[in-house]
Amino acid sequence: MAAEPTSGESNQKPDSAFRLELVAIQKPEDTNFILGQSHFIKTVEDLYEAIVGVGTSIRFGLAFCEASGARLVRSAGNAPHLVKLAEENAIRIGAGHSFIVFLENAFPINVIPAIRQVPEVVGLFCASANPVQVVIAVSEQGRGILGVIDGQPPVGVEGDMEKQERHSLLRRFGYKL
Repeated sequence: MAAEPTSGESNQKPDSAFRLELVAIQKPEDTNFILGQSHFIKTVEDLYEAIVGVGTSIRFGLAFCEASGARLVRSAGNAPHLVKLAEENAIRIGAGHSFIVFLENAFPINVIPAIRQVPEVVGLFCASANPVQVVIAVSEQGRGILGVIDGQPPVGVEGDMEKQERHSLLRRFGYKL
């Protein structure tokens, strides 16, 4: 008869090791994108409908990494160059059930509420136009997004002039009165 495991011991095989990778989002400067995670192939069509519902002038491309079955990158959008950009970045990220959306004629803040209403969306990692690196864990099973490195670290605290500039920018964009 086998002995029962004592404290700190287990009858289970130890988990396999993993490694970390950084995947830089490849995009034109000033192009906004949203990176998130969902849970079902229906995500592509539902994200498409959600974004189109926000405004007809929004140009976008999106791609979704299927985590089971055929395990394809599924894509949609109304701007072929943004669909291609989304597909290329989704392949590079390669993390199951992740999605990426590239935008023109809109900022992420304009579409995030609609994206959050899509039932398959379980979370957002990033919405940015900055240079971004995606932190990926790679194991025997696959790849997963741990987080993102968005832009660069701060160099100081805003002063009165920078506060004025921020207030003016938000009003110029129509986000504040």
